[in-house]
Amino acid sequence: MAANPWITLTSIRLPRSSCSRRTPDAGATWLLIEIGPDDHDHAFGLCDLGLGMPELGGVSLQELATLRGRLSLPIERDLHIRAEKRLSAYARNARHAGQIIL
Repeated sequence: MAANPWITLTSIRLPRSSCSRRTPDAGATWLLIEIGPDDHDHAFGLCDLGLGMPELGGVSLQELATLRGRLSLPIERDLHIRAEKRLSAYARNARHAGQIIL
């Protein structure tokens, strides 16, 4: 089995440790902070599918890797994101704005 390119977090379970994924052509964003210690396919974080209802929850990394937007572009990692708040602050702001604000 090939190495999973989605496991890129440097410090798992730390509130400020994060990994952002987004669809460049569909408006969906995932701000992930934790990967399961026994199951490296599941991550937890703030998920926004671009429908105006971001929520905290889990996601399958393999499933994310198969998603494509309107132009068939794959999900990409946002290399420029630096988490400056706790996940709870991003979640609160996202609920009010209807989308993840980074």
